[in-house]
Amino acid sequence: MDLTSKQRAYLKSLSGKIEPIFQIGKSSLTPSLTDAVSDALEKRELVKISVLKNCADDPKELAQIVAERTHADVVQVIGKKIILYRPSRKSPKIELPST
Repeated sequence: MDLTSKQRAYLKSLSGKIEPIFQIGKSSLTPSLTDAVSDALEKRELVKISVLKNCADDPKELAQIVAERTHADVVQVIGKKIILYRPSRKSPKIELPST
């Protein structure tokens, strides 16, 4: 699913109120972290991830990898913060504006 600029802007405004719930450190992306992010996306739909200074990988590349593995959309990458969105399969909470 590709987000429109209007939908992306709406999700960015929602993400301003949430804190990062995951951190990517020097061990980079582990399968357990990917699974945890996927579970969190199912429950919350919008997740913020913080990339720590000791992580050598580029946050934009990490965002793309996590998004591919969790079938999510990258909403935004600002500095070392990644925001991902995936609608819940069971009970969607966030209603995106129509295009």
